[in-house]
Amino acid sequence: MHEFLVERRIEAPPETLWRILVDPAALSGGAFGIVRVEGQIALGERLRLWSSAAPNRAFPLKVTQLQPNRLMVWAGGMPFGLFTGTRTFRLAPAASGTQFSMREVYTGAMVGLIWPSMPDLGPSFQQFADALAAAAEARS
Repeated sequence: MHEFLVERRIEAPPETLWRILVDPAALSGGAFGIVRVEGQIALGERLRLWSSAAPNRAFPLKVTQLQPNRLMVWAGGMPFGLFTGTRTFRLAPAASGTQFSMREVYTGAMVGLIWPSMPDLGPSFQQFADALAAAAEARS
């Protein structure tokens, strides 16, 4: 399995993190490693996301799971499942805060060919978690 993962304990309640995660304007602008998000972040909705890692390329995504204050999944990729990226956001209450995780898993027949050309998204994942912690803790 090919994946990226970040986990972080954040000193804010899950509801505060959730409000940020479902707000395209809050995620856009670069602090989260996301240049822009178009679309509504809601179950079944389609999004277009431009990341700092590839600012000239829009990534089409669909919100495939949504459990407020707990879980959200975005998926996108090539037709027929040849290459799919699935990003899962999880929030779990923890003592005086939230345990946050963000994992992106890549699957499909083409993953072996595409994976070697992909940039290391580890630093981008850390940037996202840092920005989420800063934004959520400032609101709490």
